[in-house]
Amino acid sequence: MGQKLAHIVGFAALAVLVAACDRHADPILMNVGANNGSPDEFGILPSKPLELPRDLAALPAPTPGGSNLTDPTPEADAIAALGGNTRRYNGPATEGGLVSYAARYGVDPSIRQTLAAEDLEFRRDNNGRILERLFNVNVYFKAYRAQSLDQHLELERYRRAGVRTVSAPPDPLIVPKDQ
Repeated sequence: MGQKLAHIVGFAALAVLVAACDRHADPILMNVGANNGSPDEFGILPSKPLELPRDLAALPAPTPGGSNLTDPTPEADAIAALGGNTRRYNGPATEGGLVSYAARYGVDPSIRQTLAAEDLEFRRDNNGRILERLFNVNVYFKAYRAQSLDQHLELERYRRAGVRTVSAPPDPLIVPKDQ
């Protein structure tokens, strides 16, 4: 019986040691396997349907590596879907006004490195308990709970302030009085 207990204590100590060693690696809060053998649905861009032009002689000569009429244009499609003018959008070059407006109070050139360091420190501080790390339990939502926004409380705050929010979905936890 004593030897059995010693084995159990030894395995528990080994498990604690392995979980503690993982502390020095870069912690990952959201345990989502990036390479799980399934296709990446975001990597598939559907092409536009083929259309037969009225005048085949007016077709441009093919250019290797150039654009095609059936190539996807996600930026222009998004602008058109949101009611914008796709003829005025010429790619990132036309976003200069937006970029200069966003940078009107100054820009920190090392913001990416600063945020990466702060995020790594936050993830190390919120990496989960030993058994959570040992059994690969997702601690993402628990770690960021203090920073999350209750969308339904915020919606009610806006409505009380007189902001029209007609397209916002209702809170699924509140049952309407007429039901």
